Amino acid sequence: MKKGQQLYSIDQQQYEAAYQQSLATLAIQEANLVKAQKDVERYRELDKHDAVAKQLVDNAEANYEAGKKQVEAARATVRSVQTNVRYTTINAPFDGTIGISQVRLGAAVSAGQTVLNTVSSDNPVAADFSIDQKEIDRFTQLNAGSTRTLDSTFRLAFNGKVYPYAGKIRLIDRAVNSQTGTIIVRLEFPNPDNALRAGMSGTIRVLNNAAQKSIVIPYKAVTEQLGEYFVYVVKVDSNKVTQQRVTVGKQVSRNVVIHHGLKDGDTIVTEGVQNLREGSAIAINTGTAEQKKPVNK
Repeated sequence: MKKGQQLYSIDQQQYEAAYQQSLATLAIQEANLVKAQKDVERYRELDKHDAVAKQLVDNAEANYEAGKKQVEAARATVRSVQTNVRYTTINAPFDGTIGISQVRLGAAVSAGQTVLNTVSSDNPVAADFSIDQKEIDRFTQLNAGSTRTLDSTFRLAFNGKVYPYAGKIRLIDRAVNSQTGTIIVRLEFPNPDNALRAGMSGTIRVLNNAAQKSIVIPYKAVTEQLGEYFVYVVKVDSNKVTQQRVTVGKQVSRNVVIHHGLKDGDTIVTEGVQNLREGSAIAINTGTAEQKKPVNK
């Protein structure tokens, strides 16, 4: 669809009749105002010669002022009804795509209740995702920096396939969600080929400029106790475990980044951690323990 293109037309008969009635009411009020104006001018002239009762002059003045207000009210009614007539023709607010119609020809509709259709813009397309509140400062700096131009800082991926066009930050939401501790960031991606559609889900990839490597482990291996995070590490030359406190970072899909507490070569427990205690003995085999090496974020 193109901006300004007519999408729907609602039967105007009822609104047109109301509009004509409002015009007639306005004409009557304007005629009454002319009469009231002539009356007040006549009584003012008589009053100068003390040829009329003061009360009649006051009544004429009051009728004239009331007539002006009635004309103003009638004109406001005309504008309101005229707006309703104009709204019976629905035009596209912007260039984009319109969905399948929710109503058929001749169906009854009600203002504010009946959804006729849904439209969306095509190019560019916005993508929303949540970040931890600890990342707000970083993304604020990214928003103020070079990411205002389309570089490779933000990429979009679907099923492992990277979308060919890079994005940029459009805005960062007003407030942090008090329940999740996250805030929404909106990115904007070019969509010249119309490959992106409203409602799609994908993976946002954010370029990491840090030189160091990070350890990433399955999130299910982490336990939380009184706000602190722990991982069960298998002791060297033993089948017993010890509880190791760790500092967790950003969650990546089903994994989580570990900033501190683990080192390259540690063997951790990833299954049945809820049943373990300090010094518990385990059987080490595929599926009960997993060795994780550092990978890039």
